[in-house]
Amino acid sequence: MLTEKKKEFIEFMLSADVLRFGEFVTKSGRNTQYFVNTGLYRTGAQLSRLGSYYAALVKDAVGDGFDAMFGPAYKGIPLVSACAPALWQDHRIDKPYFFNRKEAKDHGEGGVTVGYQPKDGDRIIIIEDVITAGTAVRESMSILKGCGDVKVTDVFISVNRCEVGQTPGKTAIMEVEEEFGLKVHPIVTVADIHDYLKEQGDPALVAAMEGYMDRYCIL
Repeated sequence: MLTEKKKEFIEFMLSADVLRFGEFVTKSGRNTQYFVNTGLYRTGAQLSRLGSYYAALVKDAVGDGFDAMFGPAYKGIPLVSACAPALWQDHRIDKPYFFNRKEAKDHGEGGVTVGYQPKDGDRIIIIEDVITAGTAVRESMSILKGCGDVKVTDVFISVNRCEVGQTPGKTAIMEVEEEFGLKVHPIVTVADIHDYLKEQGDPALVAAMEGYMDRYCIL
């Protein structure tokens, strides 16, 4: 259901040019009427607001029941860096964060992660942008399991595209949830974006979105 908070977030993405409507082709070759690129957040004000949206989602879903948060390179780095201070400022939850390097550092302290160093028994959450095929989540799980005997419990994303994955009848998100035993939490879903478009009264775009959703989405 499209709540006022979700509508506000959709309009925030639009104002930052992060959410666009038109004709696009995803990396998987699917035609879509909308595109989300969190790499286009580019001001301090935008990053501060974005961090608050993520922090609210984390607070509602898990509270302070985790040990650290991980942001996968590259887009996850500013997301986790924004979420961590917002969790403290908005909810007085102070948790460490870390992210990975694309290439392991071979000098100085070395290693593949920057920031908090996970230890055995840690409960880790992932702060990510979107999940399309689940590839990034699988890469993140490999990195995190290489850090120690940690448990990854939850993933927080901006938009759930609800697109079917490799298994008929299941979305990519359903696949990674089952594969790794974690829960994915979106700020908004494709259904919320569709409902927002219906409110705005653009019949042609709504019809095009519905065609895309009928073909590729599982709601």
